[in-house]
Amino acid sequence: MNYILSDGTSRESLFPFTFTRPVAEIRVGILTIREKWEKWLNASVSVKTEDYLAAKFPLNSAAENVVINASYLPDADLVKAIQKLRMGEALMHGEEYIAYVSGDVETPFDSTNFKTVQHQPKGLTIKNTWDIFSKNGDALQSDYNILTAGRKSQPISNTNQVLHPENIFLEEGAKVEFSILNASTGPIYIGKNAEIMEGCIIRGSFALCEGAIVKMGAKIYGPTTAGPGCKLGGEVNNSVLFAYSNKGHEGFLGNSVLGEWCNMGADTNTSNMKNNYAPVRLWSYQTEGFARTGLQFCGLMMGDHSKCGINTMFNTGTVVGVSANIFGSGYPRNFVPSFSWGGASGFTEFRTNKAIEVATAMMKRRNVEFNDTEAQILEHVFELTQKWRKY
Repeated sequence: MNYILSDGTSRESLFPFTFTRPVAEIRVGILTIREKWEKWLNASVSVKTEDYLAAKFPLNSAAENVVINASYLPDADLVKAIQKLRMGEALMHGEEYIAYVSGDVETPFDSTNFKTVQHQPKGLTIKNTWDIFSKNGDALQSDYNILTAGRKSQPISNTNQVLHPENIFLEEGAKVEFSILNASTGPIYIGKNAEIMEGCIIRGSFALCEGAIVKMGAKIYGPTTAGPGCKLGGEVNNSVLFAYSNKGHEGFLGNSVLGEWCNMGADTNTSNMKNNYAPVRLWSYQTEGFARTGLQFCGLMMGDHSKCGINTMFNTGTVVGVSANIFGSGYPRNFVPSFSWGGASGFTEFRTNKAIEVATAMMKRRNVEFNDTEAQILEHVFELTQKWRKY
């Protein structure tokens, strides 16, 4: 059987992260959504997404395809229900499809063309940006269970102070010395060749993915995820960094999500709660207004390749788009459009040639190539987001 993850109907509600990736490539827990499905299905999975992303995230189709809505995360019950589907059948949650089986994956889904089966999912869904951090704990526990089942952790050095070592797993090459690891509130997963430097205080649940680093003296409490190649420092609470993003210095990051190739300047701080304790509203690209999250704690949503200078201050519930560069004193507005350059005193447009120069230089430092495909995606996102740059 050929499996495909589609963007479903949640792509726009997951902007700015899905400007530069399919829904399936969002990281929540330890793994991306695609990686989760591959583990549960024991099969390779491709993606069905926007045309401008297809060169980087290609679609592989066959005579018989199971197309799965990527906003639904796998669990035993859902996987079983999907595997029961036959050609021409669709698994539905109300009016929304969860999965369907078809030989035609190019035509948009229409329930009238399928025999439908209703299903009440018991697992997690990622429908909004704030779901990524608010559901990270449950997703992390699920990933930890499947990644560590039947396996033995690398030994934990006796230089560390450890609580509940049975909930801690170190992959090959992971390094942790002279730190405090408290897994009483959730698992701690340290990926291949990842490192926690001396003097760190880690309270689970926490995932440090392959090659990521926690800098000396950091204070991290979960549920928090640092994706491959990320750097963490200072104080971090209930946040998700997708990959290759840096929050390596003092300052606070809480209830937040950073995409890939972001960089937070030293002493950057995010507010994650309003002074009046009111529920947080977050900019919605769909309505071009501020959506109710229903959350009391919500910090920063920052798209790929965005940066901020030293001592930057972000208000509660700030959304920053792709390839923005923020600096200067005072609080910038709580919606910063993609390709913006400036801060509280005002913004100008950050041209794509300059944005590409910065992206190329940052990725080169990590020995990752910025190629024509990456450039074309950024150029498309620049045009796609032009309407919001009204300075």
